[in-house]
Amino acid sequence: MSSPAQRGISTMKDFLEETEMNLLECKVCFEKYRQQQRYRPKNLPCGHIICQGCVSSLCLPGNQRLECPFCRKSCRKQETSVCLPILHLLEILGRVVPDQPEASSSDCARSPVTKLKTASFNLTMSFGGWGVLFNPNGIAFCTKSKCLVVSHDGKKRIARFTMNGKCMQQTGTKTGSENAVIYPADVAVTCNGFIIVTDVGDQSLKVFGQSGIFKLVVKQPFSLPWGLGINSKNEVIVSDPDSGNLRLLVIDFDHGNIQKCLEICSQLSHPREIAVCQTSGEVIVVEHLAKNRKNSSTCMKLFSNEMKLIRQIDSFSLSLLLPLAVHTSGVAFDQSGNILLSDINNRCVICLQRTQGFNTIKYVVASGLSYPVALAVLEDGSVAVLDSGNHSVLIYSP
Repeated sequence: MSSPAQRGISTMKDFLEETEMNLLECKVCFEKYRQQQRYRPKNLPCGHIICQGCVSSLCLPGNQRLECPFCRKSCRKQETSVCLPILHLLEILGRVVPDQPEASSSDCARSPVTKLKTASFNLTMSFGGWGVLFNPNGIAFCTKSKCLVVSHDGKKRIARFTMNGKCMQQTGTKTGSENAVIYPADVAVTCNGFIIVTDVGDQSLKVFGQSGIFKLVVKQPFSLPWGLGINSKNEVIVSDPDSGNLRLLVIDFDHGNIQKCLEICSQLSHPREIAVCQTSGEVIVVEHLAKNRKNSSTCMKLFSNEMKLIRQIDSFSLSLLLPLAVHTSGVAFDQSGNILLSDINNRCVICLQRTQGFNTIKYVVASGLSYPVALAVLEDGSVAVLDSGNHSVLIYSP
C-alpha cells in the first residue's frame, strides 16, 4: 500500500472523513446517506448501494424497473432493500467524538464500572444466526402461544420461534401490496396473540393474526411510527419520532377496526423504544436527543399509567458507572417492575431496580453481546436479547 493511503487513515479524523467519502454517500447523486426516507441507502440485487431518491429517479415513469448505474444489471424497484449496516454505521459514527483523547490505562483502572452490582443471569439458549435472521430489530413474547416473534430484514419480515429456536411461521413478505412489510421498526404481540408491526417503509402500523393472516393497516395520523407497547387492557401505544408524540390505539382485532386513536403524550424528542409495565401500567420511553447532530445521546422518561411524568433518567448518570457513554437501544419491564435496558455502546443489558427508586443498577448481561437492539421478558423471568450484530436471539435466565 502506498504511503498516501497509509497517511489517509493515520488519525481518527482522517478515518471518519475517509469513511464518509467512500461508504456514507450515494455515488450517483453524492448526497450523504441519512435516516430520512429520501436519503436512505438501498441495496440493489447486484450488490451496489444507492440512495432511495436515486432508486426512484432511475425508474422510468410508469415503470417499476431500473438499471444499476454501475453494472447495468436490471431489477425491480421492489427488489431493493434498506441497507441496515450503513444505517447502523451512521448511528455509531454519529456518536464518535474525534477530538476526545483516548483514556489511558490508569484512567481505565480508575473506571467506576465495578460499582455495578452483578446479576446471576446465565446464557441458557441461543438461536438464529445469519441465514435465519437478517439484521433483526424487534422482538416480542407471545403469552398465548409461548413463542418469540422477531422482526427482521429477511424475505419474510416476521418470524415466530418456539422457545427451543424452531421457526414455526414466517409472514409479511416484502411486496408492493398494502399488507407488505417493507421495513419493520418494531414488533409486539397482544394478549390474544395478534402481531403488530410498525413499518417505517410506508409509515404505517400493520396487524396480523396469530396464523399470519393480514388483518389491518393504519397509516393516519402517523408520520413515522416506531416503537410499540401493549398495556394490560390490550391497547397499543405507538411512538412517533418525527411527530415527537405517543399515541394510544384501541383496536377491535377480531374485526380489524380502529375504535379509538388518542395522542397521550407530546413534545418528546424523537421517541423510539417504549415499554409498558403490565402490573402498574407505567410507560417508559427512550428519547433520542440531537437527532441530526454528532454525539447524540438517549434519555429515558418514566410515565404513570395516566401519562404523568414520574422521572427522567438521562444517559449521563448511567454512564458514570460504565466504561462508555450509555446509548439505550431497547427497554423492557421485568415481572417486578424493574427497568431493563440494552446498551449498544457497552454491549450489555442492565437493570434499574424499582425498590431503590431506580437508583441501584446491576448487570443482567455484562458480556457476550455484539449489538443488542431489543429485549423481551419471558414468563419465567428470563430475558430474551435480540442481538443484531450476530443476527441472533440469546436467552438469559436467572
